[in-house]
Amino acid sequence: MTENTAIAPNAEHRVLRRADVERKTGLKRAHLYALMRAGRFPKSFPLGIRAVGWDSLEVEQWIADRRAERD
Repeated sequence: MTENTAIAPNAEHRVLRRADVERKTGLKRAHLYALMRAGRFPKSFPLGIRAVGWDSLEVEQWIADRRAERD
C-alpha cells in the first residue's frame, strides 16, 4: 500500500469485524481473503479463537489508495 494518499486526519482508529469491512469495501469474504493472500489487502489479526478484525485505518488507507488509482 502506498503512503501518498492520506486518509482523513480525524479518522477514528478502531477494530473492524468482517461484516464492517464488507460493508465499507463492497467486497465479499472470499474476495477479501484472496486479496489478503495476494498481499493486496490489509491482513486481519486474531481477536479470539474464532474472531478476526482489521485495523480501520489500514482499511481506510486501502480505500483511499483505490480512489487515487482512478484519477
